[in-house]
Amino acid sequence: MALPVKKSTKTRKRRRLAYFKQSKTPLSVCPKCKKPIRSHQACSFCGTYKGREIVEIKIKKAKPGKPKKEEEKQPKT
Repeated sequence: MALPVKKSTKTRKRRRLAYFKQSKTPLSVCPKCKKPIRSHQACSFCGTYKGREIVEIKIKKAKPGKPKKEEEKQPKT
């Protein structure tokens, strides 16, 4: 196996490694719900892709036994 003749300087090494930097994922807008989504992916909010429903999204419902905080705090009259 070949060995380097001279030591690589910090600058040369860092300049070479600068190309491996990750870039942010480009986002597009869902035409149905107008939320940001990744390109060429089904929308995780409404489940559509190219105007067709691909994934059926289940909506979580609130538990009927627990009252909401707004209902608990009623003004005293």
